[in-house]
Amino acid sequence: MPTVLITGCSSGFGLETARLFLEKNWHVVATMRRPTDDILPVSDRLTILPLDVTDPDSVRTAFAQAGDIDVLVNNAGFGAAVPVELIEPDTARALFETNTLGTLATMQVILPMFRERRRGTIINVTSTVTLKPLPLVGVYRASKAAVNALTESLAVEMKPFGVRVHIVLPGRSPETRFGNNALPHLRGLDNADYQPMIEGMIAGFREESGPVTHADDVAAAVWRAAVDPDAPLRIAAGEDAVQWMAGVGQA
Repeated sequence: MPTVLITGCSSGFGLETARLFLEKNWHVVATMRRPTDDILPVSDRLTILPLDVTDPDSVRTAFAQAGDIDVLVNNAGFGAAVPVELIEPDTARALFETNTLGTLATMQVILPMFRERRRGTIINVTSTVTLKPLPLVGVYRASKAAVNALTESLAVEMKPFGVRVHIVLPGRSPETRFGNNALPHLRGLDNADYQPMIEGMIAGFREESGPVTHADDVAAAVWRAAVDPDAPLRIAAGEDAVQWMAGVGQA
């Protein structure tokens, strides 16, 4: 029975991905900063572990407890929408420490095992916002674009060892905490010059029309990356993500 370890399983994409892999009869190691036992179906194929990707000791402990892993899904992350000029240094550091360095930390723990075994799969969940310049998310985009770059180079490095590496790129989703996390930053800004941009983004968070990415879209894209040996390096997740990637020549 193959085993998948997924980071950031407390909600959204990570939670739905854990559910899908359980339905497919995999052993699932669902990790989250503050574990809770009541969000996933009871199963003898489910292990729930605490994991804070910004804490090296937490990363090492979780992987040691998880045992042999066949697929690593890096989903943990958070977003903030603030103009580049105004973002607080602590917020900028937190974005990179979680989204970029946290992903790097988990990969560095698992890669020696994958390389020695000459098999394994790493799937990093980033975002289609990395593909186009958008206002107010520059630092968030940078933290996720850095993961894209890491993953692209890693795919080349791991090819001789039989280790597959993929990027899953979701679009705009009403089922994540991005909007809830971003809105307090936007509403707390007192700068008239940026107000038209801020109001436009707040309206966009509330907009329900048009294609979006649902959590099960992301789960399906991760599943494809995990089981399809011919899956491409970059996989769009969600109708809007497919359209977006096609529009920038990435599909």
